[in-house]
Amino acid sequence: MNLTLHVTGQRKDGYHLLDSLVAFADVGDRVSVMAADKLSLDVTGPMSDGVPADATNLVWRAAELFDQPVAITLSKHLPAASGIGGGSSDAAATLLAMSDLTGERTLPEGAAQLGADVRVCLTRQAARMSGIGEIVEPVGPLPQLHAVLANPRVEVPTPAVFKALASKTNAPMPRKLPKWQGTKQLIDWLAAQRNDLEDPAMQVAPVIVDVLAALTTLPDARLARMSGSGATCFALFASREAANAAAATLAEVHPDWWVVPATLT
Repeated sequence: MNLTLHVTGQRKDGYHLLDSLVAFADVGDRVSVMAADKLSLDVTGPMSDGVPADATNLVWRAAELFDQPVAITLSKHLPAASGIGGGSSDAAATLLAMSDLTGERTLPEGAAQLGADVRVCLTRQAARMSGIGEIVEPVGPLPQLHAVLANPRVEVPTPAVFKALASKTNAPMPRKLPKWQGTKQLIDWLAAQRNDLEDPAMQVAPVIVDVLAALTTLPDARLARMSGSGATCFALFASREAANAAAATLAEVHPDWWVVPATLT
């Protein structure tokens, strides 16, 4: 998920340039692959409704890059099209699983082109992602962050959000990132950064305003922000206990939202 997301320009081919600090949560989907006579995909889990089980799914396309038919099971626990890189992380997990199954240690040509976030997901660690997603610089272990993730179960189309973005050229993060000494210092630094897609996403899906407001007013919340192009937002806390309590409170008030506590690394 994107702790920051600065839109710094747009190329002539239409692709937007980004500068983002990416971290990974301890909640997510699950992917398993098993050798089979033909390629197949079974989508299960609490968030499986509407998720395609054919060649339009990134996990199918990832498996197709290998010369080994497999039966894939994708257990969906993250909302689809929610701005937290679920599809890209599923594709990356499939690539890594296929590499283990086939013994191929070099990823096939086309792996990184599956999606803009696939490359950073393959690193499996906090990183600075820039360019159009092709430049990935690991930042080392971050101080532990504890969060509440909330999604109003609304899919937000990324192209519509970028279309609504008023300024396509904004300041990047500082050239040199700090060496954060603890959770408080990291949260204070994040508060001075941005997600440039927040305002346009609110135009496309006004419910995001309500989600951010609800997160901001949770007890002990230090910072609330949207991830990616939405609609998932997060609030940061000093401890997992505080995040757990806040998530329970929010889920009770908004039982129709997807709400989970998480630790980010």
